[in-house]
Amino acid sequence: MTTSAAPAPQLTFKAITLSVILTIVLASANAYVGLFAGLTVATAIPAAVIAMAVLRLFGPPNILENNIVATGASAGSSIASGAIFTLPALILLHHWTRFDYLWTVVIVGLGGVLGVLFSVPLRRTLIIDQKLLFPEGVAAAEVLKAGANPGESVKVLGLAAIVAAAFKFVTSGVRWLPETFTLKSFVGERGIAYFSYSFSPALLAVGYIVGLNVAILVALGGFFSWWLAIPVYNVFFHDMDPALASRLVGLDPEAAAVAIWRGQVRYIGVGCMLTGAFWALWSLRKSLWRAVRSGLAVNKQAGEVPHTERDLPMAGVLIGAGVLVLPLFLLYHAVVGQLGVSLAMAVIMIVAGFLFSSVSGYMAGLVGSSNNPVSGITICTILFASLVLMWMIGEKSQIGAVAVVLIGAVVCSAASVAGDNLQDLKAGQLIGATPWRQQVMLAIGALASAAVMAPIMNVLLFAYGIGDPAHPGVKPLPAPQANLVKSVAEGMFGGQLPTRMIVLGVLIGVIIILIDLYLKRRGSRWSAPVLAVAVGIYLPLDVSTPILAGGIVAEFVDIWHRRRGTPAHELEQRKQNGMLFAAGLITGEAIIGILIAMAIWASNNPDVLAMHEVPFGQWLAAAILVGICVWMFRAGTPRRA
Repeated sequence: MTTSAAPAPQLTFKAITLSVILTIVLASANAYVGLFAGLTVATAIPAAVIAMAVLRLFGPPNILENNIVATGASAGSSIASGAIFTLPALILLHHWTRFDYLWTVVIVGLGGVLGVLFSVPLRRTLIIDQKLLFPEGVAAAEVLKAGANPGESVKVLGLAAIVAAAFKFVTSGVRWLPETFTLKSFVGERGIAYFSYSFSPALLAVGYIVGLNVAILVALGGFFSWWLAIPVYNVFFHDMDPALASRLVGLDPEAAAVAIWRGQVRYIGVGCMLTGAFWALWSLRKSLWRAVRSGLAVNKQAGEVPHTERDLPMAGVLIGAGVLVLPLFLLYHAVVGQLGVSLAMAVIMIVAGFLFSSVSGYMAGLVGSSNNPVSGITICTILFASLVLMWMIGEKSQIGAVAVVLIGAVVCSAASVAGDNLQDLKAGQLIGATPWRQQVMLAIGALASAAVMAPIMNVLLFAYGIGDPAHPGVKPLPAPQANLVKSVAEGMFGGQLPTRMIVLGVLIGVIIILIDLYLKRRGSRWSAPVLAVAVGIYLPLDVSTPILAGGIVAEFVDIWHRRRGTPAHELEQRKQNGMLFAAGLITGEAIIGILIAMAIWASNNPDVLAMHEVPFGQWLAAAILVGICVWMFRAGTPRRA
């Protein structure tokens, strides 16, 4: 580990340039996957592998340079999360008709930089003093240490990307194969039987990365929503909402199920998310307070401080945070037009931003960035901001919902970046990197990612639609978190929230928490994080089912290693190819999905690439996906040590 006063070069021109390029690509890919699946995936490890292969072309390999590339690129998933979880709500609220470029850059870019600054005082406490796990950071460090031969890893990543891109082009571009497999039928007079599966390599990969535990919970949420709640509602409670009942007349089973899910059942997921968010805050209250107090109390150390302990100076952090609040305050004032309200919005944003960045960092250390409940954090912000603004501008304010979404967008971006920043700093600690250089690189990555978010989301909005299809016959992007943000914000300011469904969701969330506590007391390898179930309730069924399939493949990989007694110190390294294969599937499908969207946008024709579907298309698509599952399993179980 490099700990001397003169470390190897880190913030070099070639490292920054490569990191920015990878950040833009991976941010774009995560924007697509997040709007599609409601989940984003960590990007530091694929970026580290690419960095090890590319930078050696320009001179001797340097682990600290490779780490800088991975650090900056990790901002791609963070900024994508902040953008896609919140800003589409402004489209759904009809406040925007497209994503405004300057506003998007200011909201998510400055929010991301604030996340970097907020996480600075927490590094010593969460990483050094409390010794939290930070699983992705440890994994990234192991990849960097084992990077003597990155060529094979890049090959795995590249082949998976090509396969997923080709499959996406065949299903969504030329449409030789269908995108989904669906079974639907009415049972009796009002019962609905419905099953749907999306032919998506990226969703398989998401399930593989999150593992069987989380994949099962997401699927259980989906099965509860589509196999229990929707049929029960249609049989026994269809007259509870007369407007919805009138819309159901004459619909086929699938359309009826989707209408009930949108109008009523998905709000059970809202209640679950609210329960999960408040439970996370309550569970962490003591540890979080110790972390914040200890981090802010760190004084200048006497004598020479090793470069591995040098953060950005605290005075600079405080000044920087104050400077960044000003343009956000002006942005808020441009929306509400009232000085006092704008000031209150800025205060809520900075307080909630720091508090929830701390929560995000602590959760990232406990369960990893991929399982970090950023969406729950955002909903808590929306609720708190709504209560304050309702008192100031009234609960019937037409601009209130927009105002709280803008606050939530900044907080979501800050919290997401803070969690990933601490993950990167953990990797840096293990390889001897300089913290302040990583913090600077992540800020650069955040701004680079923010610069491409609006164009990418505008192309996806025009080509596919968000929530509703942009063109007939096109499958829209569900954007579950943004829909949730819109529903809560709109409901707080004079809208009609189905409160009975939300209360039911709260009760279900409490039951899930009790189950999770029981499993922890038993020392079980399984857990029941309530937010995973809530996301499943809020996702379309065709998204949840392939995530479960990917989780099953991951479990088979674990079983394979357990039966062969793979030593613990070799297990992560041997399984890494499977993770890289999954990352390649996500990247390939996402990039080709964006390119197809650009073709539709440029031609103003949703069928610009479409051809006729081949005979037995569903079965052929299913067979190809089975083959991809087998390939992913073999990638995670290398036959050579």
